[in-house]
Amino acid sequence: MTVAELETDRLLLRQFRSGDLDAFARMSRDPDVMRFIGEGRPQSRDEVWRAIALHLGHWQLRGYGNWAAVEKATGECVGRIGLWNPEGWPGLEVGWLLARSHWGRGLATEAGRAARDWAFATLGIDHLISVIHPDNTASIRVAERLGENFERRSEIRGTPVLIYGMSRPV
Repeated sequence: MTVAELETDRLLLRQFRSGDLDAFARMSRDPDVMRFIGEGRPQSRDEVWRAIALHLGHWQLRGYGNWAAVEKATGECVGRIGLWNPEGWPGLEVGWLLARSHWGRGLATEAGRAARDWAFATLGIDHLISVIHPDNTASIRVAERLGENFERRSEIRGTPVLIYGMSRPV
């Protein structure tokens, strides 16, 4: 399967490559970056390798997934942005994860818009969500900038979460 590539003003969203492992492993061992992701703890290099394989497999099974977010100016992999909907998930999610050195620059919003627009235009879906830890105020702000509104409280694998969402624009 060919993974679609998206381009924003500052980012290229593309399929993960083996060369992304070092940058993604550095980012994923930062406790601040991983605080609200998964089990809320840093990941080892082998866990990151498996996570990249998981994201590539999601594309194969669903026809969409997460992209490596590459800064065009430097060629550096600075995070992952994309779509996520494994079995048992509460809906088709648009999500983001960036290296701490790239926080506060609007990159999550910029890439999130591209992923959101691609999902609505290409997949023909009517609704997107973002699953956000209640303490993750930065991600709540990104979701709101994408046009999402609070929908409900939920729990995923024993962790309380907020579900933000939006319907396809008319």
